[in-house]
Amino acid sequence: MSVTPDPTVVEGLDAWRSLPTLQQPVWPDKDALRRATDKLASLPPLVFAGEADALRAQLAAAGRGEAFVLVGGDCAETFADATADNIRNKIKTILQMAVVLTYGASMPVVKIGRMAGQYAKPRSSDTETRDGVTLPAFRGDIVNGFDFTPEARTPDPQRLLEAYHTSAATLNLIRAFTTGGFASLLRVHEWNRGFTQTPAYARYEVLAAEIDRAIRFMAACGADFDQLRTVDFYSSHEGLLLDYERPLTRIDSRTGLPYDCSAHFVWIGERTRQLDGAHVDFFSRLQNPIGVKLGPTASADDALALLDKLNPTGEAGRITFVTRMGASKVRDLLPGLVEKVAADGRPVTWVCDPMHGNGITSATGYKTRRFSDVMDEVAGFFEVHRALGTVPGGLLIELTGDDVTEVLGGSVEIDDERLAERYETLVDPRLNHQQSLELAFQVGELLRSS
Repeated sequence: MSVTPDPTVVEGLDAWRSLPTLQQPVWPDKDALRRATDKLASLPPLVFAGEADALRAQLAAAGRGEAFVLVGGDCAETFADATADNIRNKIKTILQMAVVLTYGASMPVVKIGRMAGQYAKPRSSDTETRDGVTLPAFRGDIVNGFDFTPEARTPDPQRLLEAYHTSAATLNLIRAFTTGGFASLLRVHEWNRGFTQTPAYARYEVLAAEIDRAIRFMAACGADFDQLRTVDFYSSHEGLLLDYERPLTRIDSRTGLPYDCSAHFVWIGERTRQLDGAHVDFFSRLQNPIGVKLGPTASADDALALLDKLNPTGEAGRITFVTRMGASKVRDLLPGLVEKVAADGRPVTWVCDPMHGNGITSATGYKTRRFSDVMDEVAGFFEVHRALGTVPGGLLIELTGDDVTEVLGGSVEIDDERLAERYETLVDPRLNHQQSLELAFQVGELLRSS
């Protein structure tokens, strides 16, 4: 039986249009935009309300210390890279990290892909100038092209539809991999095939052998392996482009309430979390679990005001605060934020983004990060929560399943000269497969000690 939605609920979903709306493209053809968004609104949802509800319950468990959240994927997905091999390798990397964390910490890992929708990116300027020529900034494949030409850089609403169809294809493959046997723990050794052997993989092989022995022991005891053969895998992205998120918001027939059906978990970025802004208003009206990025300028009062707007009743699993302070600042800035929010009493799941606060430019001119800084921010995140008696709930990592050379350091010892070998990102540098696995081992040790 379908529940009839309250007309004021539906009307409220468009209240953002009268508010300050940052980080949106200037669409040159408004009629073309309307046609594209009307078409989006008529297409099937990419995810379902019940799935978002299940994730909210798992995020609530992570907030209580009964699970750990792992969000991983590209800084900015591209249409061209949405191939079966790339999608499989990303899933494999996240699953391998999750196995390491689960076995090391003896707790469930909530697996979320920064996938099937991470096509829009905020920019520090609306334009880019090269050799005296000024064009619109590249805002991700969902808006315009990367090539520095007037044709490529002109925002094109048809890209909204291409983003939808590429996301649908990605999600279809993700579901096939995670329910069709590929994700089975019984195949834990097979996930490592095709990758170069490194110290990180040697450690993984030792762990895989331990898991094999544990599985054989459970089999000898007559254990049921159904839970080992499939995994719950959720999708997420920054809900930046409201001309995409609004048409994909649907009314749940069970409850009459709105869900953003572009992803299970959507977050508000550091640049769009203004209390009187369009993004906070729009996401306050959704039933999805919502994330909010908090950088070094965020105060405890900012966090509490965001809770007032986004989760006034204190529903567990509703809000995840994703902190991105930087390795040099996390131990100084995070304690006051966490302490005051904890004293408020409304439940929050704390997740660390150790990537965005640690950007540097290499001597060879590449935008990069140091693996040691990434790991140091994670360590600081755990130290702060351990000292306060609060829960370090998870990680949000920009990664790829490929052997790119975009982040300095790690056991693979990428240096300035090696950055040029396989620097493939169009926006932010990502951990490669080996660095991601190395990070998981170190975080697993932190979880054990805490």
